[in-house]
Amino acid sequence: MIRWAALLAAAVLAGCATVEPVEVPTRVKAIEETLPPAKTFARASPTPPVRSNANIASDFVALHFALEGGAQLPVFTRFETPITVRLTGLPTPSMQRDLTLLLNRLRREAGIDIRQISDGTANITIEAVSQDQIHEILPQAACFVVPNSSSFEEYRRDRRKQKSSWSRLNSRERLGIFVPYDVSPQEKRDCLHEEVAQALGPLNDLYHLPDSVFNDDNIHTVLTGFDMLILRTVYAPELRSGMTREQVEAVLPGVLSRLNPRGNTLPAQPVSDTPREWINAIQKSLRPQVSAQRRMRAAQRAAQIGQEQGWTDHRRAYPYYVMGRMAQFDNPQKALQHYQLALQYLRAAPGTEVHQAYVTTQTAAFALARGKGPEILPELDKAIGVMTRAENASQLATLLLLKSEALNQAGRSAQARSVRLDSLGWARYGFGSETVVRSLMQNVAEGPANSRGG
Repeated sequence: MIRWAALLAAAVLAGCATVEPVEVPTRVKAIEETLPPAKTFARASPTPPVRSNANIASDFVALHFALEGGAQLPVFTRFETPITVRLTGLPTPSMQRDLTLLLNRLRREAGIDIRQISDGTANITIEAVSQDQIHEILPQAACFVVPNSSSFEEYRRDRRKQKSSWSRLNSRERLGIFVPYDVSPQEKRDCLHEEVAQALGPLNDLYHLPDSVFNDDNIHTVLTGFDMLILRTVYAPELRSGMTREQVEAVLPGVLSRLNPRGNTLPAQPVSDTPREWINAIQKSLRPQVSAQRRMRAAQRAAQIGQEQGWTDHRRAYPYYVMGRMAQFDNPQKALQHYQLALQYLRAAPGTEVHQAYVTTQTAAFALARGKGPEILPELDKAIGVMTRAENASQLATLLLLKSEALNQAGRSAQARSVRLDSLGWARYGFGSETVVRSLMQNVAEGPANSRGG
């Protein structure tokens, strides 16, 4: 039977924001000297939001009149002129390609007048810097956006001045985005999507959103149909910088009726705010410098708060997913129970297909370890389709790797090899590091012989 550690390690890699290099046996090179080229996603296929305009209006206000830490913003702000973007620093080819695709989407789907320039002062400057530079300023951040700066050095110099305060803005004219060049292509792309979107519109994140990058759970990695509707609303002619919360609330129903007529036909659903205690517990449970015991207690507390709140949405499931991730090496059976409980809540909540696919990445490894590969092929295919539409290459690579092993267990070795090579192409985009990609290859390259014995 295939080794637990190999499959679970592969699944863990796909769920990690940062991948640490691992040692790979030299015999990997004898198995596959040349890795396949990195695969990329050609065209986005976002799903339109399926929620009431009344709910979307409430989300719009919550996204634009507060910061992630809870501070309230006095007025609505946006760019009031056509928007220029410049890419500086040490960008990689994948950054330019993904930025071009993103700007095309913003023009096509959100109707924003935005273009890239090669020199001069831009409204939005995206500077490619090192991870170390970012962590020097914000140790927990993967990337970030700031007002009134066009370079990392300018922000480093002026970050304690009033010009760098979001709450003092009356309109947006010049912003800086700092993205690491020394991470995987997917991580760079994900940063571009989230930070450019925040430069253009929402500055807040809301955990209750099931279909948005404006959510710190990082389930969605590229701008969704909901996100594009929010950005299209930001640049509607009825809105302008300097409007108060009450003024924005007054015009939103008309704007959303025009932009999203389907939302007028759907009933509003009750949505509870996410308590700060739950957010703090979740953040603590994900903090690597915190001890394992304290992280587990924090996740358990988040699960308890979800129960007390009476939640039935993805927030109820998320702490169990986190606990499963923490327990899967030391207590696999307990981890599987956590994953199954997470799936139970997710399957009862609409719009959580991507969330479910994340959990499938974990539960499939347990099924394969029991030799049940043929039984889970339909479930894997469903998750692969979901992650393809979500443009999540790291998850897609791992799901394909798991499917390859399931095919081996079904005696379909030729198809298994083809799927494995497909997995490696996505892994090169999703994980970046050839060391990590080769370690993924090692997990399956030992072949059907090892996966069938024992």
